[in-house]
Amino acid sequence: MWRITWRRFVRSKLAVVALVYIGIITFIAIAAPLLSRYDPNAVDLIHRLHGPDALHRFGTDELGRDVLTRMMYGARVSLTIAFSATAISLIVGSLLGAVAGYYGGAMDWIVSRLIEIVLCFPFLFLILGIVALFNPSMTTILVALGLTSWTTEARFIRGEFLKVREMDFAQAARASGARDGRIIFRHLLPNALAPVLVAASFGVANAILFESALSFLGLGVAPPMASWGSILSVAEEFIDYAWWLVIFPGMAIFTTVAAFNIVGDRFRDALDPRSE
Repeated sequence: MWRITWRRFVRSKLAVVALVYIGIITFIAIAAPLLSRYDPNAVDLIHRLHGPDALHRFGTDELGRDVLTRMMYGARVSLTIAFSATAISLIVGSLLGAVAGYYGGAMDWIVSRLIEIVLCFPFLFLILGIVALFNPSMTTILVALGLTSWTTEARFIRGEFLKVREMDFAQAARASGARDGRIIFRHLLPNALAPVLVAASFGVANAILFESALSFLGLGVAPPMASWGSILSVAEEFIDYAWWLVIFPGMAIFTTVAAFNIVGDRFRDALDPRSE
């Protein structure tokens, strides 16, 4: 199934380009200390708010710090938070959805009501409330995002489990005396992960947006640590004559979010045999 899905996926040149772009951004984030020419927090007031030139390709900010370097390190923060938060939501959502879908009955009712309670709260305000209760930091943000965004994965896994738990291979596993844990994690979960992986791609994109929003509002990572949202936050004050502080981080957020959405959308189509 995965080989067929991959062949369908690569038929879309736009999706392949988006996947390559994600790979490049991830590489830049990992190799930022090796690729950057400057210290991301080095203050140089003599060269403050200089436009892009040969020394500073993306210009400098209000403290003379190299914007390109800070964007490289900001990519580390944004992608670390996005991937970690998505991993947490996948684990929590998959476990709760699997338990609800496999056992049904009272367990399904409890998990379903829990999902509804979480969905009752506006997502951004719920995250803002959690972050405001604790000191804003990378750990706080990724945990807050992960623990508030698991409902989509839980609903997908629950729906898939309700379908696959009655299939022949699941019945055969029960008849062979396999324990519930083995049936869930060895037989059912691998066959129910496809739609969750699609949701995970969209989840990474949403996490990048929410992290950028929190940093823009001053509730993101603590200064002087850079993130794309914090660079944009500074740009608000100098937008009239420091256009590079808006354009470059704004385009980084837009293209990265768009790339993850394109990959998720194409992956969803590749998993659907009706898309042939």
